[in-house]
Amino acid sequence: MAEFKEISPNASAGAKLTNWFENRFPTAFDAYRVHMSEYYAPKNFNFWYIFGSLALLVLVIQIVTGIFLVMHYKPDAAKAFESVEYIMRDVPWGWLIRYMHSTGASAFFVVVYLHMFRGLLYGSYRKPRELVWIFGCAIFLALMAEAFMGYLLPWGQMSYWGAQVIVNLFAAIPFVGPDLALLIRGDYVVGDATLNRFFSFHVIAVPLVLLGLVVAHLLALHDVGSNNPDGIEIKGPKAPKDAKGKPLDGIPFHPYYTVHDILGVCLFLMAFSAVVFFAPEAGGYFLEYNNFIPADPLVTPAHIAPVWYFTPFYSMLRAITSEMMYALIACVVLGAAFGVLKGRMPAVFKGAIAVAAAVGVVLMLSIDAKFWGVVVMGGAVIILFFLPWLDCSPVKSIRYRPSWHKYVYAVFVVNFVILAYLGVQPPSPIGERVSQVGTLFYFGFFLLMPWWSRLGEPKPVPDRVTFAAH
Repeated sequence: MAEFKEISPNASAGAKLTNWFENRFPTAFDAYRVHMSEYYAPKNFNFWYIFGSLALLVLVIQIVTGIFLVMHYKPDAAKAFESVEYIMRDVPWGWLIRYMHSTGASAFFVVVYLHMFRGLLYGSYRKPRELVWIFGCAIFLALMAEAFMGYLLPWGQMSYWGAQVIVNLFAAIPFVGPDLALLIRGDYVVGDATLNRFFSFHVIAVPLVLLGLVVAHLLALHDVGSNNPDGIEIKGPKAPKDAKGKPLDGIPFHPYYTVHDILGVCLFLMAFSAVVFFAPEAGGYFLEYNNFIPADPLVTPAHIAPVWYFTPFYSMLRAITSEMMYALIACVVLGAAFGVLKGRMPAVFKGAIAVAAAVGVVLMLSIDAKFWGVVVMGGAVIILFFLPWLDCSPVKSIRYRPSWHKYVYAVFVVNFVILAYLGVQPPSPIGERVSQVGTLFYFGFFLLMPWWSRLGEPKPVPDRVTFAAH
């Protein structure tokens, strides 16, 4: 047993109470020191670094509001819609809790997308933070599953038919598809069994996985240290340190960045409250108008689309048509030819590339385009896991990469927004063509990154982080 720490009899009551707790629960105080007061973060963080803490805040909002919603919600196909209406109309402050939860779902994806984009800008996925990035991508994947399953629970028209369309996509998988779709639905159509399964996963299973991944993400981050806008390591063996071994380019996370994050939280809550109180539907993007109509298996909405944060990937799904398959086959053939002719590798690897490409072309010609649409939609998320090994730039941060890299990232963002917009629009010939080009650019951005990220002359990287006191 650890020795008790003594404290002066003349100490304040607060100091005595703190000492009492520390002697009986030293692990908590050690964790506070390791992860807060003695965790040194780079001194040049900017506003891009508030979105991680905001994501944690929104997670807490979702859990707390979800607990209160579950008290009154009934996961029954005959009563689910009425129970949501009961929450909105009869439960005291129920409308506020429901709007906070629905707005929180969209806010979660807003801050997570911005958090991931910051990692993309400053190379936060590069060595030694590969595992931090992988945990973050796993959080994103779990968040998508959580949002999809929660979207069915209001049992409105768009919830019902959106789930019907997405679950039916799994049936396109060869051999196991129909059985897999049946397993997910729990029935031959989306019904009461599906609602109960999705409710169980949304309330219990996926949140537990999500919380575990968040803890792993934070622990992995604090083990290797935070990145910064310059992409310079402040804790490495060559980093400047004081006599006590503390990094000269770092400051304690608490109180400096807790204050920094509190400012971000205040600004976020102002915007969040404005949406909750004045525009909770956000023009039909946060809460679709069709979802205020009870689910009816006999009436199909004119246009079925997922909620906005899924629409970039839904656009990629719709972009894969029979004629688009020929463009994808051409990309596979050209990629394999380039690898065989220009690649510096043993002949056996070149042969393997040629064989794999031939097998891929045969499969693409023989399997329905609907299946490949599902593959592309899933691949658009899975490819993010490999980003640490796709980026071959000699520098981490966008600040010191060739200037034209900024335009590549800007086009990537614009392309992603256009795909998101097209995903909520009814299908059209022009929209289909644009989404096909956008899909090719999205995957080209990542798959060609080993080549284009090395082009150009990087700017000189300073030895220490650039920081101006203010």
